[in-house]
Amino acid sequence: MTPAARAQAAIELLDQVIEAARSGGAAADTLIARYFKDRRYAGSKDRRAVRELVYAAIRRSGERPASGRAALLGLADELPDLLDCFDGSPHAPSPRVPGENGTARTAVPAWLAARFDPVIDEAEWPALLERAPLDLRCNRLKGDREAAMTALPDAVATRLSPIGLRVPEGVRVEDSDAWRSGLVEVQDEGSQLLALACEARAGMTVVDLCAGAGGKTLALAAEMANQGSIVAADTDRGRLSRMMPRLERAGVSIVGTRLLNPGAEREALADLRGAVDLVLVDAPCSGSGTWRRNPETRWRLTPDRLGRLVALQAALLDIAAELVRPGGLLVYAVCSLLAEEGRNQAARFREHRSAWVSDPAAMGAGRTAGTGQILTPAQDGTDGFFVARWRAPC
Repeated sequence: MTPAARAQAAIELLDQVIEAARSGGAAADTLIARYFKDRRYAGSKDRRAVRELVYAAIRRSGERPASGRAALLGLADELPDLLDCFDGSPHAPSPRVPGENGTARTAVPAWLAARFDPVIDEAEWPALLERAPLDLRCNRLKGDREAAMTALPDAVATRLSPIGLRVPEGVRVEDSDAWRSGLVEVQDEGSQLLALACEARAGMTVVDLCAGAGGKTLALAAEMANQGSIVAADTDRGRLSRMMPRLERAGVSIVGTRLLNPGAEREALADLRGAVDLVLVDAPCSGSGTWRRNPETRWRLTPDRLGRLVALQAALLDIAAELVRPGGLLVYAVCSLLAEEGRNQAARFREHRSAWVSDPAAMGAGRTAGTGQILTPAQDGTDGFFVARWRAPC
């Protein structure tokens, strides 16, 4: 593909991404995969160059652009050669990826700028859009981190998580024996720290209330030495179904899944009321802590959607609290850096349940944010998370 053809392909893809953000369609990486599935003439270098252009344009645009062309032209100050591509010059140099992924001014949509937790300085915003590293979690049911690093010679130990590894970009983890045998799972270092903060132990009864495809469920099961019981609950049948092969590969047998009907969660969990040692609520949220992985999600978020998410988080916390036994632990987490999803949500819980005791997690990282803690890409090198813990009154 010529540089002009690459630019045109990026424009077409950006138009699709913008429309999907407006209508609730597929994610950018899915759209890119579909686009090139129908264009097998494009070589690997072409695909990589177009993908990098698309993501550079997304990262550069805090607000949703009017069109793909407008989004790509937004890179002109960093990639002036793009102007030659638009002019149709056949001799224009190949576009190169910009050295930076944007500035504080372009990283955050204007309406969200004042909603970040007060401990997060504006200087940290650009890090929200840096490329995320590829982190793995060692599955202690299968071996230790040293064994995983021997199996993956390019891996290095993560700085904060004692069970984490970081591998170079481009490593095909799923082609490795370490992954196929269940020795490692793909999981961001921040998610690993959150799972460790739950302090799950063998013999416990645990509920992962928003389990999704089971990343944290698997981590909890490993910390429990596959002894005890975990109920992995979610309202999304498709995501729960993707958990089963992961459980088998990891050697986990203590997990039972439970599909919940939205609005009828209490009824579905009534048999567990007041009987659970640990409840994890990794709640649906804005995803502002994971923009470096999915930067276009900034364009999907609206004030109305954020309001609905905050209401859902509060409802889930109320449901979770009813499940915890006296003296048991409730852990609340969101991959968000917005105050209303983090510290304000924790303050609301504390206001309504004054007998519950705040029990800050000993993660060895992060900063205090109200009664919880915050991890950020700029400060900790992880995805962004807010985490709070409480002990139920005895």
